Amino acid sequence: MKFNYSGLAEDAVLVSRQTHGTNAVTTQEAETFWDKFIDNFKDPIILILVVALVITVTLSVFGYVPWYEGIGIALAVAMATLVATWSEYTNENEFQRLLEEASLIQVKTFRAGHLIELPINDLVVGDYVLLQPGDTVPCDGFLVSGHLEVNQAALTGESETVKKIAVLDENKKSDEDQHKLFRASLIDDGEAVMKVTAVGDHTEYGKTMKELVSAEDRLSPLQEKLTVLGGHISTFGYIGASFIAFSFMFKNVMDEGSLSAYLALGTGPIVADVVHALVLAIIIIVVAVPEGLPMMIAVVLSLNMRKLLRAKVLVRKLLGIETAGSLTVLFTDKTGTLTEGKLKTEKFLTGGHEQFENLEAVPAALRDKLIFAVRNNTSAVIDASGAGEAKIVGADRTEQALLRFLGAQLGEKSAVDIADMISFNSARKFSATQVSGEQNLTLVKGAPEVLLQNCTHYFGINGNKIPLDHAVFRAEMHSLSADAMRLLAVAVTDEAIGEAQSLPANLCLVGVFGIRDGLRATSQQAVKLAQQAGIQVVMITGDAKETAQAIARDVGLLVNSDSVVLTSAELNQMSDDEVKKVLPKLAVVSRAYPTDKSRLVKLAKEINWVVGMTGDGVNDAPAVKNADVGFAMGSGTEMTKEASDIVILDDNFASITQAVLYGRTLFRSIRKFLVFQLTVNVSAILLAFLGPFLGFELPLTMIQLLWINIIMDTLAALAFSGEAALARYMLDKPIPKDAPLITGEMWSQILVTGFIAAAMSIFFLLNDSIYQLFVLPDMTGLLVNPDKPLEPGNNLLFLTAFFGFFVFLHNFNKFNARTESLNLLEHLNENKNFIFVVAMIFGLQILFTYIGGDVMRVVGLSIQDWLYLVLFSIVIIPIDLLRKLIRNAVFGNPVHK
Repeated sequence: MKFNYSGLAEDAVLVSRQTHGTNAVTTQEAETFWDKFIDNFKDPIILILVVALVITVTLSVFGYVPWYEGIGIALAVAMATLVATWSEYTNENEFQRLLEEASLIQVKTFRAGHLIELPINDLVVGDYVLLQPGDTVPCDGFLVSGHLEVNQAALTGESETVKKIAVLDENKKSDEDQHKLFRASLIDDGEAVMKVTAVGDHTEYGKTMKELVSAEDRLSPLQEKLTVLGGHISTFGYIGASFIAFSFMFKNVMDEGSLSAYLALGTGPIVADVVHALVLAIIIIVVAVPEGLPMMIAVVLSLNMRKLLRAKVLVRKLLGIETAGSLTVLFTDKTGTLTEGKLKTEKFLTGGHEQFENLEAVPAALRDKLIFAVRNNTSAVIDASGAGEAKIVGADRTEQALLRFLGAQLGEKSAVDIADMISFNSARKFSATQVSGEQNLTLVKGAPEVLLQNCTHYFGINGNKIPLDHAVFRAEMHSLSADAMRLLAVAVTDEAIGEAQSLPANLCLVGVFGIRDGLRATSQQAVKLAQQAGIQVVMITGDAKETAQAIARDVGLLVNSDSVVLTSAELNQMSDDEVKKVLPKLAVVSRAYPTDKSRLVKLAKEINWVVGMTGDGVNDAPAVKNADVGFAMGSGTEMTKEASDIVILDDNFASITQAVLYGRTLFRSIRKFLVFQLTVNVSAILLAFLGPFLGFELPLTMIQLLWINIIMDTLAALAFSGEAALARYMLDKPIPKDAPLITGEMWSQILVTGFIAAAMSIFFLLNDSIYQLFVLPDMTGLLVNPDKPLEPGNNLLFLTAFFGFFVFLHNFNKFNARTESLNLLEHLNENKNFIFVVAMIFGLQILFTYIGGDVMRVVGLSIQDWLYLVLFSIVIIPIDLLRKLIRNAVFGNPVHK
């Protein structure tokens, strides 16, 4: 069916845009920066710090603690929330910008006398839009020509198609639903022209989008694990702080001999002890809480999202990148994902079994019939007015490949009129065009298995009709399908199209075209990599079973002799229980429908698999949304992208495996950081608890601990966030959704190394030989309290050295925490930030020793002093290597598991 509309001129387009606006739809309203900032205060880790802040500020008001300790905790809270909020906010804004760019689909529009393709956002009220099967309605409007069958499920939730017909007079507004079309509806069948009446936010779809809530439907696995961990840490902090405060008071009572003797000391000493106990409790809370963790999560996610973006993977939701590391099955499209998405007609097979690779090789008599049958049975608009190849508008990739086979003959016009037309849809699997004029024929093209049912003859190479031997011809077709070719048959008949729009009878076969979409060069290796990672890859395609098997064999999906290949019909004959039994061996589903995808996702989730699904069309959106991780193709529809967790910008399967790899790397980076930070916290808590019992009122002050927990650990977050995505991670089994964030191996390392670090610290504090290294002949100005005698707990030089030792010790321990291997330099060159951050921490610790003064409770050290500290603290490396050797001997090397 041919349509002829002049469309709007350029000046009319400008006027309409100024009057009615653009067709851009306002996306879901995102949280503001300050909304996110306030929401982040609900984090248990931040809440426990707020409690400590309130107590400290109260004590400072009464002069019991220095004013700067309250400021220190306030800065810790502000940094933890601000960095996390800023990272989250900027990531969402960047994603929205990229998503808008990726969603600019092309729409066939009449403008200034030509049919052109425009980005969807460029449409204006008054435009005339050509709609064909598979198109998504881009605006609201009404039909002025043609007829359609439309799926409005995106707006109404009803899957039944609705018939739409043209108005009798387009100048008279009609309120009848049978004429109206709404944005986001899908064209199932027919062909028509729509006049645009509403664009952008003024469409029904736009109004609905504005009402959507931007909140996530569910917590991601990592978020759930972090919530649990934060709750446990908070509980431990409160209980531990109360216990230590009570223990301190109990020790003071015992020092006096009895409770009555202690009470006899009077109000002053008791209040001082209570304040000291509160300070100890606050220190325990500050130490127990991993303040750097929220920042670490934000930094790791931000950096990895940017790395993935460079790899053509756009992470829409936090959930997606995390869960990608846990995938157990991935249902994937073929066209454009495993293949290049560039179809080319490589073979023309006649009913007499002759094969030709180009049009020029086809004998003239048959060639003329072929050209006429192909060129005049298309809904595409062919513009040969320009130089070079004729321009084709309105054809899908298969039809483009078929039309391009005609070469220079494509632009030549036949003296015929179109009397009737049947548009292609996935149910009937053929299209037909009835022409009159130069020849009076009905031209038919579609799936060979459909057309051959009504084919009685074929055209020989001389153009004569010959009875068709179906059995022999089907064998010839099978050989093409087995060579990974998609087959499309073309036939003609003298019979007219009937009212039932069924397949015409008495067809004469012109021939069958073999169209191939070559495999991407990276697909085979990418599929193998996914399989090595424990992911079952299942290809779902609309191709014939033979073609699908050939592609699956080439790409490496049929490596096992018991691999199962099913057609959609075979799948639908099976019960849910039967499908569940066959799922572990399923490799291919051919001649598939979108409903097959949704069913497979549902059944795989019922057997507790972590399911990934790729999709590009509107019909794929439900399956993509319902999967644990939905992958939308960059070339796909706006609706599918909105339903997805991750957008694969280059439509490449290899990019999906990159998402899996980075999901696993992200999880490991967070675990490495937790090992490092919790080791610091365990050793610091032991010191804070034991210090008063060992004669050191405060081995590390609150400000010093905040420095360690915030400044050093924030930089540590930068160090671990840049860890390399190692290929060996793809040899591991998928990470189960219910796997704990901290494993038994991690707890072993945290507790053992934490106790060792605490033991080394206590040895440093109690060893007289070490103490004498930091005693000078003249200690003037180097006492914490000048009114007290010189001793380790009152030696400012010694306490400064201990502060430096503790920081250096854990800074060296970063090398132990970043790898489970005995080779601490493994892949270190791939994380250049690590050495830089370690060096920076050494430098900042030295700098703050000279400028920290009373606030940091430090004095300057000599070069000799710093060398001593390096020698004492670096011992943690060989000690932890010994731990790893013992672990490997007893439990095996986790690197090789």
